[in-house]
Amino acid sequence: MILKELTSNLAILITCLFIYSQLTNDSSLRTSSSLRKKVIAGALAGVLSNILMQYSMHFDQTIIDLRHIPLVLVTYYGGGIPSLVALLFIIIGRFFISFGESSLLAIIFIVLIALAALGARKLNRGRRVKIFLSLTASNILFTMLILYLISDTGILLPMIPSYWIISYIAGFSSFYVIEYARENQRMMIQFKAESSTDALTGLNNVRKFDQIFNSVSEEARKKDERLSFLFIDIDHFKSINDTYGHKEGDEVLIELGNLLKNAVRSFDIVSRNGGEEFTVILLDCPTDRAVQIGERIRESVENHSFLLTTGETISVTVSVGVACYGETTKSPEALLNDADEALYEAKRTGRNKVCVA
Repeated sequence: MILKELTSNLAILITCLFIYSQLTNDSSLRTSSSLRKKVIAGALAGVLSNILMQYSMHFDQTIIDLRHIPLVLVTYYGGGIPSLVALLFIIIGRFFISFGESSLLAIIFIVLIALAALGARKLNRGRRVKIFLSLTASNILFTMLILYLISDTGILLPMIPSYWIISYIAGFSSFYVIEYARENQRMMIQFKAESSTDALTGLNNVRKFDQIFNSVSEEARKKDERLSFLFIDIDHFKSINDTYGHKEGDEVLIELGNLLKNAVRSFDIVSRNGGEEFTVILLDCPTDRAVQIGERIRESVENHSFLLTTGETISVTVSVGVACYGETTKSPEALLNDADEALYEAKRTGRNKVCVA
């Protein structure tokens, strides 16, 4: 019977924790979380503890439960505020079951567990050690409580070690589920970022660029707004790689990415479209303004000393092609081709210059 009830309690715990991890998605509970999130997490932990109280495990004439597990977990991850909220829910729930000496002792028991968990989380130890210490403290407190309430050694001898084992199994199983869910969430966030961000420069990659370009092109067409486009290419980049190596070439690309972000307006979209090619989408921007921004980019690159990992500095220049929907170009779809042709013209006529389609 005890094995069946333990399985049921574990199923409830793991299911609730899994659902919670899916609902919170990428905003896992942390000590740095907002007050609102901490209060909600504490309330949910308190509700789960009350559910576990309703599914108590019967041991002879005594019932035991795992109400302390959600409290230990929420205290470990969120700190004092969610711990206090969970405590309030547990205390209220316990009074609904009964009111008397046993309920008062149960409240003292759960408060001491919360204090022990708070103390354990402040220790300079690993995560598993902190959880182990919190669970051990709760097991010791339970043992003291049960020794006070029960004097029959025939009940105590099998109950106490059984409770310790059940508590450890439930605690570490729950901890594993949460850590597993958090790791999956972290990986999903990373994959999403990598799918839209250039790993080297942190700019939009070509996939994200296509999505944004299609969106802003349609918006410009509907509103009949000017939409300008800059195609930027590093002059003689191959010689930089050949002379200094690809690692140093990457440093140049990273610095150029930073220069581009600082040279354009805050709402303009900068992307690395591959290799040494960069683009800037200039929203609601006429040709003359686009040329000014292109010149600012060209000058900032020309006047910048690019620092290599060796400590050496080199000079770099870029060529820029400009096109503008509504002025140089009839349709947004033709912007890329027109800006590319303007870039080719800048390359063909001497480089380190801005040319307009």
